[in-house]
Amino acid sequence: MKGMPLECTFVTPANVFASSVNGLRSDLAFIKPYYPKMSPLLSRRQLLMHLAGMGVSMPLAGRLFAVSPFSERHTKPARPPQQTTLSLDDDAFLNEVEKATFLYFWEQADPKTGMIKDRCNVHTADTGIVASIAATGFGLTALCIGENRGFVAVADARERVVTALRFLWKKLPNHRGFFYHWANISTGERVWDSEVSSVDTAILLCGILMCRQHFRDKEISQLANAIFNRVDWTWLSEDTTLLPHGWSPEIGFLPYRWDLYSELMMMYLLGMGSFSHPLKSETWYAWKRLNFEYDGLRYIGSFAPLFVHQYSQAWFDFRGKRDRYTDYFHNSAVATDVHRRFCIELGKQFPHYSDDLWGITASDSDKGYVVWGGPPAVGPIDGTVVPSAPAGSLPFLPQPTMRVLRTIRNHYPNAWSKYGFVNAFNPMKNWYDDSVVGIDTGITMLMAENARTGFVWQTFMKVPEAQRGMERAGFEEY
Repeated sequence: MKGMPLECTFVTPANVFASSVNGLRSDLAFIKPYYPKMSPLLSRRQLLMHLAGMGVSMPLAGRLFAVSPFSERHTKPARPPQQTTLSLDDDAFLNEVEKATFLYFWEQADPKTGMIKDRCNVHTADTGIVASIAATGFGLTALCIGENRGFVAVADARERVVTALRFLWKKLPNHRGFFYHWANISTGERVWDSEVSSVDTAILLCGILMCRQHFRDKEISQLANAIFNRVDWTWLSEDTTLLPHGWSPEIGFLPYRWDLYSELMMMYLLGMGSFSHPLKSETWYAWKRLNFEYDGLRYIGSFAPLFVHQYSQAWFDFRGKRDRYTDYFHNSAVATDVHRRFCIELGKQFPHYSDDLWGITASDSDKGYVVWGGPPAVGPIDGTVVPSAPAGSLPFLPQPTMRVLRTIRNHYPNAWSKYGFVNAFNPMKNWYDDSVVGIDTGITMLMAENARTGFVWQTFMKVPEAQRGMERAGFEEY
């Protein structure tokens, strides 16, 4: 099939560097070390977009090896530690986490637009005006969780959802149905000359469809259908099976493509699931799946922080399913365990990293926003701990991730705020972030709920567009 990647594209130092020379991925921003001129207020996607245009450097670290020659020992991925169920104490703890994170999405939304702040300073009366469409997508899902758990009354949650959907349909600027990444929280005006973002629009759409399915309300359904059906996926894929990162009125389509395994899965599945402007099914096979091996564990991955294994699975339930390539739920469990082992190995350099305290993903630092993680080592890792890294993997490895979250809550009180965990902290430097970031707070809340009950998965997977996307991608239960 045209554009179909080889099923076994193995990672070696040679082909890693060849990829940077030959342009194998346009998204190599993930492996560019921290760029000190970046504003600490920039969020993940804007920083990645800036770095993507600047070239890359690629530090290899840890025990990441090529799978070559192909041997019987490596014909199947090694299993991660066996999952265990959550205890009643675990459930109560995660309820506390969810209640706090829900408060962020309730208080840091504009009640007249429903748009949600990209980030918030937890130590001041935050007066920021920048909303993120991705944070809004997480926030719409948070309203479903909050109403289901009794954190907010049904009428109040419904009113907030209707307000947001009316604003998205009638007032927030869009191009062919896709929205600008950042907007003024009160007016919807484009901020920072941001791009019309394909993946951030997808996150927003997941939240919209979740609300349609959960509330079963006539007006919510009508607005959700109108917003989703307006999105012209065929425009985005007119000349390519690899979707671009976005578009801007100044330069047109951005030169970067979603061409390697990452958080892109939700976007391709939604596009293929569209009934009004569907993507062709071959787009699912166009992006590459690189195989990594670390410490005897083999998995599909990217030169990217841990969040790429989490975001699509906040809504799409891949448990017990696979396409022609892999079981992506199991794959994320392996990738999470690899990251845990990688951080423990880093304990030789940063003694506080241990089985009780680990987790690095794109986050704030004492020097600004940093894209870091591994393996291989990405960015200038300095001992910072990012709570959303383990929290976003709660369903994959419940007990290992719970152990970390409890350690942070019990032993690092300055890493906790009224909105839950701060974005990041560094025990060696005695530095604690003063902010929470909407998307990281969002992945924490959604994955905590999925680990407890699977509520988001169970609701979202009843969405016809989600079912159609999975079917067209060739997923089967096994």
